[in-house]
Amino acid sequence: MLNEKIFWHETVAMPSDEHLTPLPEKVDVAIIGGGYTGLSAARTLAKRGARVAVLETNIIGWGASSRNGGMVLTGLKLPMQTIIKKYGRDLAKQLFQCSLDSIDTVEQIVKEENIDCGFARCGHLLTANKPKHYEALQEEVEFMAKEFNHNVHLIPREKQREEIGSGLYYGALVDEVSGGLNPAQYVAGLARAAEKAGASLHARARVTHLERGTNGFVVETERGKVRAEKVLVGTSGYTSRVMQQLQKKIIPIGSFIIATEKLSDDLAKELSPKNRMIFDYKHYLNYFRLWDNRMIFGGRAAFFPETSETIRQSAGILRREMIQVYPQLKDIQIEYSWGGTLDFAFDMMTHVGERNGIYYSLGYAGHGVAMATYLGKTVAEAMLNESIKEHPFAQFSFPGAPLGLYDGQPWFLPFAGLWHKILDWVE
Repeated sequence: MLNEKIFWHETVAMPSDEHLTPLPEKVDVAIIGGGYTGLSAARTLAKRGARVAVLETNIIGWGASSRNGGMVLTGLKLPMQTIIKKYGRDLAKQLFQCSLDSIDTVEQIVKEENIDCGFARCGHLLTANKPKHYEALQEEVEFMAKEFNHNVHLIPREKQREEIGSGLYYGALVDEVSGGLNPAQYVAGLARAAEKAGASLHARARVTHLERGTNGFVVETERGKVRAEKVLVGTSGYTSRVMQQLQKKIIPIGSFIIATEKLSDDLAKELSPKNRMIFDYKHYLNYFRLWDNRMIFGGRAAFFPETSETIRQSAGILRREMIQVYPQLKDIQIEYSWGGTLDFAFDMMTHVGERNGIYYSLGYAGHGVAMATYLGKTVAEAMLNESIKEHPFAQFSFPGAPLGLYDGQPWFLPFAGLWHKILDWVE
């Protein structure tokens, strides 16, 4: 029976809103957004002695941080070859190193805080949907070794059953550095760690107005006001009109996931012999992995953010996609279906910085598990040191829409979805 519930939420006691913590009158830093970015930043700041309040519209960890596929990946959304061309070799190397450091940061926090979330360096598998995709992956192996001293390796089509129980693809690339975890268990553990460090976490505290005064900011919420010397925005795809200048730079895009009933050990082993994090080469991509013998299968089945209707429609699309990859699952029941909202910048890059005294970290484009954790930490450190302009992700402009034709309401998503489908057909 299909259940429109988030499977991950049933694996852990998520932070509760049963007993709401009163808002403090004044803090050093008010953090808007209670996901990976905000909680990682809160933990870092509180450990350094700062008074911190995390303000979340829903329950702590409610958004993308507990709804994603749990993939902890190397690299960025854009290919590193593109990033070298756009930003130069030196900055590209810094940005790629940040992606490696981000995985180390997750691993370190999990160990230090004893977070039981199944983190493992299981590696990722990038599959080739067409023969020319595999040719591009061959170039990628050479490029990454030469430019970044980062070793990845190819799996030819005739050997891909060693990695994936599917004959759909034309080979694949393996990166052993990537990892995976249970995202809800991780964000719940990160919340406990932030509180243990001394941060105060406030559910049901939607920010309704933000105003800069002579001595910092007045942050108005549905539960009262907080005065703060500094503000950090970590709201990702849920960025609201309260931060309209940032909202106009972020496109909220829906991503949807289904979870099967529990599979036999033999079938699970056949589907993913090495339990990799798997995603394909398409623009309209699919991503999937096993957790506790369930196939967790996600993708951009619809570009619009999650609603009951988009979740229902996407579940059917994803089931068909899953069976195309794995015909052996055609008679397996789908037990869960849910959606979440990603944050894409117009240049598909992650951005950090400071605007009118407000700090931000946004635009993870599906790489948020590791990168949001890492940037929450490093942006917090930069706030303490007044050094945000030196951060690698602050070294390039944060573009808005061409001709200013966007006010934060993504009217163009149907056209974007069609365009990506066309690209998958021709490329």
